[in-house]
Amino acid sequence: MQTYLLSQQFNARPLAENSTACPANATICNGTSCVLPEDNFNETLSVVLSTVLTIMLALVMFSMGCNVELGKFWGHVKRPWGIFVGFLCQFGIMPLTAFLLSLIFNVLPIQAVVVLIMGCCPGGTASNVIAYWVDGDMDLSISMTTCSTLFAMGMMPLCLFIYTKMWTDSDAIVLPYDSIGISLVALIVPVSFGIYVNHRWPAKAKVILKIGSIVGAVLIVLIAVVGGILYKGSWIISPKLWIIGTIFPAAGYSLGFFLARVAGLSWQRCRTVSLETGMQNTQLCSTIVQLSFSPEQLELMFTFPLIYSIFQLLFALLILAGYRVYRRYRVKTTTDVEKTEEKVDSKSASSNAKTNEGFVSNETK
Repeated sequence: MQTYLLSQQFNARPLAENSTACPANATICNGTSCVLPEDNFNETLSVVLSTVLTIMLALVMFSMGCNVELGKFWGHVKRPWGIFVGFLCQFGIMPLTAFLLSLIFNVLPIQAVVVLIMGCCPGGTASNVIAYWVDGDMDLSISMTTCSTLFAMGMMPLCLFIYTKMWTDSDAIVLPYDSIGISLVALIVPVSFGIYVNHRWPAKAKVILKIGSIVGAVLIVLIAVVGGILYKGSWIISPKLWIIGTIFPAAGYSLGFFLARVAGLSWQRCRTVSLETGMQNTQLCSTIVQLSFSPEQLELMFTFPLIYSIFQLLFALLILAGYRVYRRYRVKTTTDVEKTEEKVDSKSASSNAKTNEGFVSNETK
């Protein structure tokens, strides 16, 4: 198994003493770039926040399930053309894009591997919330997220085996199947309850959906903020990773939409596939990275999952804002046209009425 360590080993203690920019308890220091040991406070905070976020996420997915109709959902499963297109985007476009970006920017081997791990991850649950706000096909969105998480059990090892050969041994990457399984259960169970509530009590399901969509929007921002708080290291990493972290999600959204349109899907489903493609499960990527690499290796790329998470959220919000402006303009234009036609019709009728009245009165005279 090949490993890629830093070109120079750093003595943390002397550097910490000679530099005020690096904390004294840093385990690895290179100027202002540091990796700090875990402390009890950070560990406790992480557990508490993870528990709260997990509960909130389950509630959000329950509310998203309240917008899913069992008949339509089962229709996607029986005629899985949309799911198949999403599968090609998730495990075809994204890993290939990660591979090409790593080659184009000529990043270090260990950095290329983390970019590929991100590209091979399944879709994240945040895509379901954004899909709701852009009037996407929620039945397709939920089924795509569920299927991509399920398929990740086999597709992630396969994609990593194919694309990481030139940089490292794929056996060096530890895939947390338990985390993938937990994500799958945390997705299926609350969504199933939501579908049941929508089937039995449609009116109550609509109220739950509205509340859950707002909570979901808050949760997406909260996860990004919490990720920034819990990182105990420097943000000074390779500019190439910043550039890749910006381009990668944008490419995922664009290519997903393009492939869905080429496949003949409706505009509503194109928006859904686009979001499912670009929004990755960054928490899973962070878990894999932390399990697979040493602190020396993490120094080179340990903030990339958070960088991707931030930019995938920013681009998703831009898509949402653009769609809302388009929808408002389109509805306003359509309404204005309808009102104009109504006015013309009413004037025409009034003019005809007056003419008829005049004609009758003359004839009477």
